[in-house]
Amino acid sequence: MNDLEFADANIISLKNHPQFNEDWLQAKIADNPQILGLGELELIERERRHKSGRLDILLADFQSYKRFEIEIMLGQTDESHIIRCIEYWDIERRRYPQYDHCAVLVAEDITSRFLNVLALFNGQIPMIIIQLNALQVDNKIILNFVKVMDKFALRKDDEVEVKITETNRDYWDRRATKKTVSVVDKLLPIINNKVASTQKLNFNKYYIGLTDGLKSRNFIYFKPKKQFTHVFFEIDNINEWIEKLDDRGISSTTQNKHLQVTLTPSQMTKHEELINELIDEAVERYNGD
Repeated sequence: MNDLEFADANIISLKNHPQFNEDWLQAKIADNPQILGLGELELIERERRHKSGRLDILLADFQSYKRFEIEIMLGQTDESHIIRCIEYWDIERRRYPQYDHCAVLVAEDITSRFLNVLALFNGQIPMIIIQLNALQVDNKIILNFVKVMDKFALRKDDEVEVKITETNRDYWDRRATKKTVSVVDKLLPIINNKVASTQKLNFNKYYIGLTDGLKSRNFIYFKPKKQFTHVFFEIDNINEWIEKLDDRGISSTTQNKHLQVTLTPSQMTKHEELINELIDEAVERYNGD
């Protein structure tokens, strides 16, 4: 292995740079959200329109149902960007309450004064503050993102699915198997016998949901695998159902505030009556919301 060589790095400001400006920075984050150091995130939308302006970047962790509202501030942090960041976070969490939301402010110059003020939100507003250091090494530019504050804490229904996650049946037949996807086909007519509006399958990258043609109605959704299918139910008495399913030899657990039931195709056939009861509870809760 070659020995590493020391190189001087000069901090540069992006605020007034003719080439490496905010639009360029947004594009870099959108192309590779992982550079922020917040996990395996995916882009939902850039420059998302709101009545009060545009949210710079909206990212999501589809596995843990988290969304990150990103506001970028080049130069020194000011009050307007903090307010805007919190405002966009509030709009998104009200619009999509089924997710955990976090406001994220990315800035080049974060003063201790603003950090002290932002710390007062601890426990009230989940917020992450990231300081961006743009470094020039020889003829290259390096972006270094450092978290200086991390306070992330705080029904898959009425969700507007984004185009980036849309797939189709062929995708799921390849990702899982036709046999495990057929479990979803068997459950759909049972669900439609109990709900007011006819539901169709909504194929997305990470799960198969339900839609009435206008909005997603994911009080029940599915994740087929090679040997079985995870079926997720939005119900109240999850622990009671875990015990009931365990008595029948069906694996289940709590996942993201849903009951996750693991069904093989044979279990679906054998325990259809019990699954019917479970669907009844999910539909009753959905209708009552």
